[in-house]
Parts: sequence; C-alpha cells; structure tokens
Amino acid sequence: MRVDVFDFHLPPERIALRPIVPRDAARLLVVRPRTKDFEDRTIRDLPDLLNPGDVLVVNDTRVIPARLEAYRRRGENRARIEILLHKRLDATRWLAFAKGAKKLKRGDRLLFSGKSAELEAEILEKHAEGEVLLGFFATGEKLDRAIEALGQMPLPPYIASKRAPDACDAQDYQTLFARRPGAVAAPTASFHFTPELVGALGARAIEVAQITLHVGAGTFLPVKAEDTSAHKMHAEWGEISEEVAARLNGARAEGRRILAVGTTSLRLLESAARQDGTIGAYSGETNLFITPGYKFNAVDLLLTNFHLPRSTLFMLVCAFCGTEVMKAAYAHAIETNYRFYSYGDACLLFPGG
Repeated sequence: MRVDVFDFHLPPERIALRPIVPRDAARLLVVRPRTKDFEDRTIRDLPDLLNPGDVLVVNDTRVIPARLEAYRRRGENRARIEILLHKRLDATRWLAFAKGAKKLKRGDRLLFSGKSAELEAEILEKHAEGEVLLGFFATGEKLDRAIEALGQMPLPPYIASKRAPDACDAQDYQTLFARRPGAVAAPTASFHFTPELVGALGARAIEVAQITLHVGAGTFLPVKAEDTSAHKMHAEWGEISEEVAARLNGARAEGRRILAVGTTSLRLLESAARQDGTIGAYSGETNLFITPGYKFNAVDLLLTNFHLPRSTLFMLVCAFCGTEVMKAAYAHAIETNYRFYSYGDACLLFPGG
C-alpha cells in the first residue's frame, strides 16, 4: 500500500507535552467499526467497557535513561556528541544513534562524565542514518549503573524538540508495570493505569497478564519508503513465559477475550501466535510489520494511544479497525480536543469486519 494513505494533519497544539494527573483521568475514545460508533469516555470507564474474564496483556519493560551526552576525544580535539542507545548486543556493546555522527569515525573515543560517574566507549562501526556501534570500557552491572547515573529519559522527538527532559519525566515516562530494564521508549498505553484502576479491573474479575517487549528507538523512525512493501521494520527483543502463554490459551479456550494494552503487546502476541490462534512461549526478536490485510490470530481488543501520521503504529491500528474507520476516529479526536501521542489520551479499539 502507498504510505501516503496513512497521512493526516495534526495541529501541533494537540500534542501532549505532559501527562494528565491523575493518569486514569485521561480520555478514552471507544471505536466500534462494525457499528461505526465513536464513544467518548475516560480511562476510568475501562472496567465497565470490558467483560468479566477478559484478560489485559501489558508490557512490563522498563525504560532506561538512554540519552547520553558525550565528548569525542581525538588527540587534543573534542567535539560534543549526543548519543541515544537503542539496542544492547551483549555485556559491553550497544547500537546507538549519534547526533553529530558526521564528526565520528571508527576508532574514536567517547567520554561520558557526570557528578557521580564516568564512562568511556569506542566507535567500533558506523552505519547508515547516524547509527553507530559502541564498545564500552565497562561491562554488565557496572555499565548499567553508569548509564543510570549519566543518562536522561529518552523522550520522543515530538516532545524533546519542545522542552528538555526534567526530573518529572523519570517517573512520568515509566508505566505502573515497569520491572524489566531494557526499553528506550515506553509502552505508552500503560501510562494510564493506576493502582485504583487495576483494583477496579480486579473487582470485575478482569485479569492482567505481563509480557516483555523492550521497545527500541526505531519505533520513532519515519517510514521513508513510498510503499509499505519497501519498508524494513526494526527488530525488538521480547519474551512470553510458558505460564503466561498457558493462561492466555486457557482464557481463549473458555471464550474469554484477550485485550492487548499497547501496540508493543499486540505485536509480541501476534509474533508468538500459531495459525490456530493459540499462543506459544516466546523469547527472541520480532520485526513483525502489521498493515491492512493482516489476519489477527491472538488479540481480540486493543487499547492504545494516538499515533503519528505515516507511522507503522498508525498502519497497525488501521489494520485492526480499517483505514477509513481510523481516519474518521482520528478526525473526531482532533475535532473534540483529544491529546495525542505518548503523554496523551487513549482509544479502545474493537476489531473491524
């Protein structure tokens, strides 16, 4: 399909720069493609919109402070470089995007320093589009501690271009379920959950299951191809335990629905799904690219935020509900002042025909 099919105009003032407080006060647009209804609700209404026995699947990845400032050292010369870590390869090596990559060459040393830590890395390789392979002179937990001490939260470009990260983002840009460090972007649909909302879901016998997908910075990369068939999807590491897979299969066998909280949960569930609709245990990378025409095997409902035009995530929701339905839903959201993107509002999507 042509990528421009997934374009729309979003007024800049619709982009949320801070989350609403409390989190479960966010608005919720309910989209039912088969009846072509749009319903304006709030996140607090979610328990009443679901059935007892439904299972919500959340992503328990934890965002690391992956944005780092460094100085390139080449003899006596120094140049300031901004680094965004996006994929760990082993105990010492990270793939990263470098702002100022033209100033770098293989073998250059980068120095990261702050009040409480110091870190050094070498440029092992240079790739296209500003990507570099870094080899750190620290390993394992020592490297992790240094990144935590030196890094900043990797806010999405549409927020970072309008304000700098601050102390509030250290908490705001994590979800209630965050426990496994490794993401450099948050699974933002889970931002809306509070202990009170989880309690209300439990009171209606609605379960919560946790899986892991370490979201990469590639989620923000634009689709530059003119046709979706020419786009190469970024890979991300995920895991579904045997226990969770068995719980989900048991629920579906009993006719209970699976609600993916966020596109990251959906993509991992679909990556682990078999053609008969059952879900297997999973550990490894996925680069599943979902566009209209995809047959969903594992997910019955989707809770997600509002996404960028021409993005792989907007393509995914169009595949789930139908392109014209989602364009109409987004037009309604823009007209009625919904807040967009990571710190914005959400929508509950029922599948299209």
